[in-house]
Amino acid sequence: MSEWDLETVKCEIVDDHIAVVKLDNPPVNAHSAQMLTDVALMFDRLSDIDAVRAVILTGEGKVFCAGADLKGRGKREPGSHWQNSRSARECYHSIRECTKPVIGAINGAALGGGLAIAASCDILIASEKASLGLPEIDVGLLGGQRHAQRLFSHSRLRTIALTGQRIDGAELYRTGVVEACVAPEGLMDAAMNTAKTLAAKSPIAMRMAKGSLNAIEEMSLRDGYRYEQNLTGELGKTEDSREAMLAFVEKREPVFKGR
Repeated sequence: MSEWDLETVKCEIVDDHIAVVKLDNPPVNAHSAQMLTDVALMFDRLSDIDAVRAVILTGEGKVFCAGADLKGRGKREPGSHWQNSRSARECYHSIRECTKPVIGAINGAALGGGLAIAASCDILIASEKASLGLPEIDVGLLGGQRHAQRLFSHSRLRTIALTGQRIDGAELYRTGVVEACVAPEGLMDAAMNTAKTLAAKSPIAMRMAKGSLNAIEEMSLRDGYRYEQNLTGELGKTEDSREAMLAFVEKREPVFKGR
């Protein structure tokens, strides 16, 4: 076990400043209250660990995340719906707001809340056995539609949400939802290659770039670009920015210090 492991979420920090996080809540990594809490805590921790510059998130076993724990739905106490809903929101936003870029390595089905977890990542890579879907319509629930809206077009989103249809890895790649669709045995290698590329960048520039991408999502063109311009001015004051420019001129690899 790693010193970073939690009850339902495992984490290993490997070479090249990369953290590999696995959802580990058998049998299908469903949304238990514990897992929602563990995911949020894990990503909040990773935001503060300087040794980590990129994160890979995947699922243990054959499923990425099956979403809601249906078996526990019939035992809810008063207030449990609101508590679970709040925990789910914080779980997803802890990934989106993590100060490090997060690569979602979708190893199997990511359904409902599992799709929301995947959609909260920055970059997605799929196994040939991966799929995304919103099966809530068939089990008396709703949810995940707003997160899915970040990935799918108008018609495709409504087809998924209203029919319960799953989209497989090859189709996700064809439509540009994921960056690659690879054989299951090559998934982590593909994710690691991308993580190494991200981890080699200036950590301060990466943190500001991800923060900017999150902030401008709902801004107008004028406000969003002004926000980016202001951040560019702040980034230009850092040692890493000066090192990046100098390394470019000198035709060498930059050495970033995160300041």
